[in-house]
Amino acid sequence: MKDLMYTILFKSFKYFIILIPNSFVLLGMKGFTRVLYFFDKKHRKVAQVNLDLAYEDNLSQIEKEHIIKSCYLNLGMSLVDFIENQGISKEALLSKVTFKNEKILENVLAQKKKVILVTAHYGNWELVALSIAAKFGDMTIIGRDLDSFKMNSILKQNREQFGIEVIDKKGAMKSMISALKANRMLGLLVDQNTSDSEGLLVNFFEKPVRHTPSAAILSRRFDAVILPVYITTEDYKHYTLTFYDSIETAKTNNKGADILDCVQKQAKITEEVIRRKPEEWFWLHKRWKNQFEHCYD
Repeated sequence: MKDLMYTILFKSFKYFIILIPNSFVLLGMKGFTRVLYFFDKKHRKVAQVNLDLAYEDNLSQIEKEHIIKSCYLNLGMSLVDFIENQGISKEALLSKVTFKNEKILENVLAQKKKVILVTAHYGNWELVALSIAAKFGDMTIIGRDLDSFKMNSILKQNREQFGIEVIDKKGAMKSMISALKANRMLGLLVDQNTSDSEGLLVNFFEKPVRHTPSAAILSRRFDAVILPVYITTEDYKHYTLTFYDSIETAKTNNKGADILDCVQKQAKITEEVIRRKPEEWFWLHKRWKNQFEHCYD
């Protein structure tokens, strides 16, 4: 029953987006997400806790509320773009994305090195893998299956365009190794909370937080280059995808220290990107739950 409800809601939203004139989409989503912001007290509280932990008193409450409202709008407009990208041509997709510093990726590929692309739930993150695969070739990404079978099928179909392979997050290490051995680019989202057993403690917004070491472990084992990549927009019509300087995992006699150093560098670049424009990060996730669970009660 829940699966049917999700499907009906999604299709209703899809037809609404198709029928409404493009000039009214942004205005309509602003209204819709403001209503969602008002009623969604649970996630609004999570975002408030996150911003309090990240910025403390360095931002006013008005500034924090603006960021939370913008976060809801970013999610809404990303869903609009998700719908528009279903079955989109490669040319149409690439026409709305500007690549910055793409030479970084081109040089690594030219050297026949293995590539691990790391990003965050920032901006229109669903567009990151699609645009990179459309321009640079096949890649494998990691994702968590949705609870709804039908909605997961829709998500998977959209994600698997342009030679993208999606593997489930659970027990993904074996598949990630296979992807790298096959010289496929590997894409990972690395900004979510993990358990004690799955993540390493690093500094993030001057607070301790758990961070997945998967990219660092694989980079060290296969001499793979880690490339941070993030996407942003000013108008939700055109997007800028930026590659940042590569991160390579050292190979000293202290494996644990090598991996921790690499993981901290990943957390640092993510924080730097968020600080430049915090409105586009997914503040609704309990990022600091592992160390500050009591704050979310």
